[in-house]
Amino acid sequence: MTHTLAQRLVAEGVGTGMLLATVVGSGIMAEALAGGNLAVALLGNTLPTGAILVVLIGMLGPVSGAHFNPAVTLVFALRRDLPAGEAALYVLTQVAGAIAGVWLAHLMFDLPIVQFAQRVRFGPGQWVAEATATFGLVLTILATLKARPAAVPMAVGLYIVAAYWFTASTSFANPAVTVARALSDTFAGIRPADMPAFILAQLSGALLALWFAAWLLRTIAPEDRS
Repeated sequence: MTHTLAQRLVAEGVGTGMLLATVVGSGIMAEALAGGNLAVALLGNTLPTGAILVVLIGMLGPVSGAHFNPAVTLVFALRRDLPAGEAALYVLTQVAGAIAGVWLAHLMFDLPIVQFAQRVRFGPGQWVAEATATFGLVLTILATLKARPAAVPMAVGLYIVAAYWFTASTSFANPAVTVARALSDTFAGIRPADMPAFILAQLSGALLALWFAAWLLRTIAPEDRS
């Protein structure tokens, strides 16, 4: 069944909003309950994020593809799985939904709705981490789509849980997430000045994953094997 563009855009906006409400809301809750233990706070932020991704992709994937991420949308547009005009609308909707999700989290926790983050996330290690996190995310999506499409929600959720812990940046891996988290001066925040380098690293990682997946997943006829 084909869904209308309006349905798909609403799915992308709502899904991205719910993702950001979870990321920021669980970060606020985790920091409040962790008693200063950053490892516990990070764990409290990680598990809900991975869990909501499984739910959202499983629920909304059949409607819009459940990108929730401009880097993922860019990859699918370059693969010609999504027209350029629709891809642009996806990105705008994702960013708007992400910001709305952050504001919803602030509202739920009785915080000022409009904020600007002060948490510094700057330096080569952070940028390499974001490129790596996004490379791994996009490769996970493309490879799992080819091998076992029904496993994509679980694969993406588990990948993000892992990447929260093995990357120095805690794996934003998403330009819309980065923009929205710059508007939250909470555990999940990123200083607005640090945002452009994060986004550039994320897009670079996504493009590298697209190229690598095209080579890695290409099949050839048996008679052409060497």
